[in-house]
Amino acid sequence: MDHDDDIDRIMEVMAGAFAPEYGEAWNRRQITDALLLPSTRYCLIGARGSFDVTDDEPVAGFALTRAIVDEEELLLFAVLPQYRRKGLGATLLAEVIARARSRGVSRMFLEMRRNNPAGKLYTGFGFQNIGVRPGYYRTAGGQRLDALTQELQISDK
Repeated sequence: MDHDDDIDRIMEVMAGAFAPEYGEAWNRRQITDALLLPSTRYCLIGARGSFDVTDDEPVAGFALTRAIVDEEELLLFAVLPQYRRKGLGATLLAEVIARARSRGVSRMFLEMRRNNPAGKLYTGFGFQNIGVRPGYYRTAGGQRLDALTQELQISDK
């Protein structure tokens, strides 16, 4: 599988996983530009839970991260609606954390809108709220929603 095929797969998941009213999905150019940086990584998960997703397995989700020294930010995390509540999100997040730990990452951060249902998943993995950006997100209808910044301590460096 080449890089462009993986970007196509990321874009398919993004189109189906992010509710358009929140404007959180990235466009192809944003993904491509992010992946030009050596510190940005992605991880795909297939419908059967595989991380080595082949052409005969649909992609169920992906994660995109960016590392800075010994910290990593979870930039995007998505699972298609038809694959949710099957443990794939937890499997994907566990893999992302394990890969970060193997690279010596001590802390992982993420930012999400306050009403994001994935918050339960992140809390279950030990992410804790460390900040709020009031009114950071704006819905298509003009409603303002807070962004929550969360942190996970991965190691005691």
